[in-house]
Amino acid sequence: MTTSTTPQTPLGTGHGPAATAGEVVAGLDLTDRTAIVTGGYSGLGVETVRALRSAGASVVVPVRNREKAAETLAGIDGVRLEPMDLQDPASVDAFADRFLGEDRPLHMLINSAGIMAVPLSRDARGHESHFATNHLGHFRLTLRLWPALLRAGGARVVAVSSWGHRASDIVWDDVHFEHRPYDPMSAYGQSKTANNLFAVELDRRGRDHGVRAFSLHPGRIVTPLVRHTGTDHLRRMGVIDENGEPIIDPSRNMKTPQQGAATSVWCATSPRLDGHGGVYCENSDIAPLVPDSEDPVAAAEERLRTGESLAFGVMPYSIDPDSAVRLWNLSEKLTGVSL
Repeated sequence: MTTSTTPQTPLGTGHGPAATAGEVVAGLDLTDRTAIVTGGYSGLGVETVRALRSAGASVVVPVRNREKAAETLAGIDGVRLEPMDLQDPASVDAFADRFLGEDRPLHMLINSAGIMAVPLSRDARGHESHFATNHLGHFRLTLRLWPALLRAGGARVVAVSSWGHRASDIVWDDVHFEHRPYDPMSAYGQSKTANNLFAVELDRRGRDHGVRAFSLHPGRIVTPLVRHTGTDHLRRMGVIDENGEPIIDPSRNMKTPQQGAATSVWCATSPRLDGHGGVYCENSDIAPLVPDSEDPVAAAEERLRTGESLAFGVMPYSIDPDSAVRLWNLSEKLTGVSL
């Protein structure tokens, strides 16, 4: 692995961890721009949709539950709902075919949907559910929408990853937990590392065509995503108080959903990222690289003990270009989809 040429150099944007999604799009005109936001009717996705619409973008939200989506997004005008299930390849293909049939350009694809720390389950093809939903579903969707991204003449693909990528590299000889004990946080971490690596290789393949890709950590936000994590564990993590209420402290990356959506929206829209791509971001800026010498588990335990932020930088293995190519090839094999 070579880290001397890493693009992970912060820009000094000045937004900071307390910035909201609305603040990072203030003054931008996204009229005549189209965005697709997966997970756009839950948690961070809702605030992402809200901010994009406030700047004038047309927004399409793929949904599994139309009734729930309509209720959650009530009050945000101009959002189009379309059925799609990331774990169902036929559903993803049908969604993509409908969109491509409109001959519309796609300027922003924000892959925000995901699952976290769920019990072991597999999709119809036998793929572990975190890897299938958080990575393979978005891999398939992005590649199937490729013609629309090209049509934009300048598009961005944003993978909502997590600091949780530190929990696991890709375990290449047992991605789907067929031979090793299942651990939900390791499964989640592996899928988030996959998000980062996907952005690296997608950007390499797309930059000459005007398609740039980014991954990001939104911050520690208590949303429905953590519903499979017990209350006691959330207290030990320091994200909820003794009454079970979320602790908000942006200085330690403990954020509201509005603050958590800021980096997604910044990656999708900021002119400061023109000419950049394939980078992992946090706090509306490019994140620094974590030294190879840092033990992510020990560092996390120490930061929990001292109350410091858990979010700081990106692990080198999760942006390694050779691993990114390897993951791309594996993903093509598992999905049967290629550019």
